[in-house]
Amino acid sequence: MNPITGYRRDPEGTHPLLDSPDYGSTRLRHPDERLVLLPHGLTEITGPLLGPGRVTGADSDLTLGHAGEPVGQRILVHGRVLDGDGRGVPDALVEIWQANAAGRYRHTGDRWPAPLDPNFGGVGRALTDADGRYRFVTIKPGAYPWRNHHNAWRPAHIHFSVFGRAFAQRLVTQMYFPDDPLIPHDPIINSVPDERARKLMIARFDFSATQPHWALAFEFDIVLRGRDKTPEHR
Repeated sequence: MNPITGYRRDPEGTHPLLDSPDYGSTRLRHPDERLVLLPHGLTEITGPLLGPGRVTGADSDLTLGHAGEPVGQRILVHGRVLDGDGRGVPDALVEIWQANAAGRYRHTGDRWPAPLDPNFGGVGRALTDADGRYRFVTIKPGAYPWRNHHNAWRPAHIHFSVFGRAFAQRLVTQMYFPDDPLIPHDPIINSVPDERARKLMIARFDFSATQPHWALAFEFDIVLRGRDKTPEHR
């Protein structure tokens, strides 16, 4: 029997610093000791296997499943999940969660006085096709305040969780929108030290995929490994 070969570890500097002084809550989140890297076993390099029917087409349309239409600008978010060699990763599980058009999450911990939208839950999931492509229908999220510093506002963003061919290929990141004036002021995206890596987290407005009289479109590719890896960003 051949021994199990795990995936290569990401090189130093791939991800944001665990302790980013401008991002205040990292003081409470990061461990005081160096992480212990565990070997990859069979479970980590062979799953998840979702099987047919576990994820449906309706799961990727966040505007469905409610009594009415959600408030806000309808958008299409699409792209590819790629491996380190630029090949599309088929059957990857892509999950998203986001605030509504007013910048409020459907979560008990979100108490800032923006309206909840009864017709928008803010979560969705999709499986990539044979070429690694995914597509979501959703509402453009709004900016919202947070308590990191005086007059702190988060840019509009969508959270992504991606499983590649195995649990060891899970990536959690955030997608930002082009030309957002809040990005230069946001310590979370700027906790990624490399400017080139930060740009990988900003979607591209895709006029060619925009649907007339219905929705704008943004393209966001996610790279799981290699030099062009999308930064891990929670």
